[in-house]
Amino acid sequence: MPTFAEIPVRTHQREEFVNITAEVQRVVRESGVEEGVCTIFVPHTTAGVTINEGADPSVVADILAKLHQLVPPGAGYRHLEGNSDAHIKSSLVGCSAKVIVHGGRLMLGTWQAIFFCEFDGPRSRRVWVQVS
Repeated sequence: MPTFAEIPVRTHQREEFVNITAEVQRVVRESGVEEGVCTIFVPHTTAGVTINEGADPSVVADILAKLHQLVPPGAGYRHLEGNSDAHIKSSLVGCSAKVIVHGGRLMLGTWQAIFFCEFDGPRSRRVWVQVS
């Protein structure tokens, strides 16, 4: 039987990555699922989720800097809200990730972490997690 949970995330900057690995692992542990898949989904059009290095914060800084360079704010977009760059970054990063669950634990690599990706903050956000 799948287990669903919502993780609240509060961001403090316009663009930032928030490590949510511990919260997702808590959902997996509380689900009681020993073998399966954990789906992480972000229901926002100006945010995303990614799995990348969690040990060295320079990696996150580099990713954010490159996304900012590739898709700068205010570059003549048509969207009237002024946050088209955030929508584009969300599309590039993606809004979901899946991780294998084995032995009741997320099967992440040694350096991997799950990040909520904010591109239009600061905001109160949410992440949906399903373990099955």
